[in-house]
Amino acid sequence: MNETDTEPVVIVGAGPVGLVTSLLLARFGVPTVVLEAAARRDPTGSKAICFQRDVLDILDRVGCAEKMIARGVTWTTGRTYYRDTELFAVTFPTTGRSTVPPWINISQADLERYLLDLAAENPLIDLRYGHPVIGLQQDETGVEVDVATATARVVVRGSHLVAADGSKSTIRQLLGIGFPGRSFSDQFLICDIRADLPFPNERRFYFDPEWNPGRQVLVHQCPDRTWRIDWQVPADYDLHAERASGALDARIRKITGDTPYEIVWVSAYRFHQRRAETFRRGQAFLAGDAAHLYAPFGARGLNSGVQDAENLAWKLAYVRRGLAPEELLASYDIERRAASGENLAVTTRTMEFLVPHTPDEHARRSAALKAALTDPDARTSIDSGKLAEPYWYLDSPLTTPSGPVGGFPRAPGAVRPPIPGVLCPDAPCVVDGHRTRLRRLLGTGLVALTGNDEHSEEISKRLQGLPVRSYALEAIDTTGVLRAALDAGPDTVHLLRPDGHLAAVLRDFDFEALARAVRRAVGHR
Repeated sequence: MNETDTEPVVIVGAGPVGLVTSLLLARFGVPTVVLEAAARRDPTGSKAICFQRDVLDILDRVGCAEKMIARGVTWTTGRTYYRDTELFAVTFPTTGRSTVPPWINISQADLERYLLDLAAENPLIDLRYGHPVIGLQQDETGVEVDVATATARVVVRGSHLVAADGSKSTIRQLLGIGFPGRSFSDQFLICDIRADLPFPNERRFYFDPEWNPGRQVLVHQCPDRTWRIDWQVPADYDLHAERASGALDARIRKITGDTPYEIVWVSAYRFHQRRAETFRRGQAFLAGDAAHLYAPFGARGLNSGVQDAENLAWKLAYVRRGLAPEELLASYDIERRAASGENLAVTTRTMEFLVPHTPDEHARRSAALKAALTDPDARTSIDSGKLAEPYWYLDSPLTTPSGPVGGFPRAPGAVRPPIPGVLCPDAPCVVDGHRTRLRRLLGTGLVALTGNDEHSEEISKRLQGLPVRSYALEAIDTTGVLRAALDAGPDTVHLLRPDGHLAAVLRDFDFEALARAVRRAVGHR
């Protein structure tokens, strides 16, 4: 056994992204040391609250999605208003036969608690609070980090390093990686209150309501009778002064009326749009806020960070276990920087609509909102935040293309066809007599879905030694839902990566073509 097989992966940061990375690596038998600068966990504040269905699937593989769904508030509809008039509503498909809702609201603090409980039970995870990193060295054999604890200086060595230490990432600075982007001048006041309000459990976005003239308000329901309210406020807004004067209570009362309430958490801050110049340097990788920052309208921050964690974890595990060449790791930067570029483009357009900077931009937004009151076509220009979704890796070096994609629907929220690069749809299935769903077959190996048993058996026999499991759709797809979602036929083969993205779609069974697609999916050129 090589020394690097027993060395841990060093993860810096014990927030959700770092903990998800460690738990996913543990599924492959890869040990991790998680270094957290803070002396203890700080549960203050709910922070991120919106979790998207495909991210819940990742957290299901980690082991905490069922608890999150049971506790969280499920919602399927987002409504946008101009003053007191509803302009439009977006309704996501209901769960149908799936156990995973399209969206839930639950505090990031709750998620962190679930993840910490799982990490504490896992012998492959060594979590160390009060371990701030102050230095970093690396070569082709691994990394060493210098840590200054309260009582001593220590050195921690690992095969690779994952920086999940937030927007002010120490690791990113030690690596000398730039973090270009922009900040928005207006502040946003975020307040969680506990009250019995008459609002339904849906996302409500208000442009120019009478209780925040000229700016926006966003309302979400959370567990325990808690409501998240976001106000856009001026650049010179002073939260401490507003609390002291009683103006904060008056602001909240404009929404709650005479209903009793208590403040659970309140914060005011500016939003930033930034992306690291690279997500990899040597054996060190950036993930989550250390790699990218987005304005939160659309819930693309933590959701994207969890997707970073899964993308990186299976690739690190495959390289460490000798299942893939070192070149596989280069695809992390390629794929996740492309995803962050899409998220930045979407959230930048949203912020430019929400926070116009010039009189002309203000006038155009005002005209668009007024036109939308009577003209349904004008409503397409109203941007209250395009909600998060998985990115599509059409151009990834791991993806075997199956034809031109010029007509691929790239607009935010559009339905993506099941072509190579897209996240595979979910559907109920039966495996070995047990009812499950497709995405519960994912996580540690590639999956080949064939049209019939004969092809599945050939794959299983001839791909021995490779991390590929084969299932015949005619055997597991007892409802036909999966075949319809995949547009599958008797001779098709769909190759899924461990993270569920389609690596290849073969319309006619060809074992040699499949073998090439498998090699490509794990990084062989």
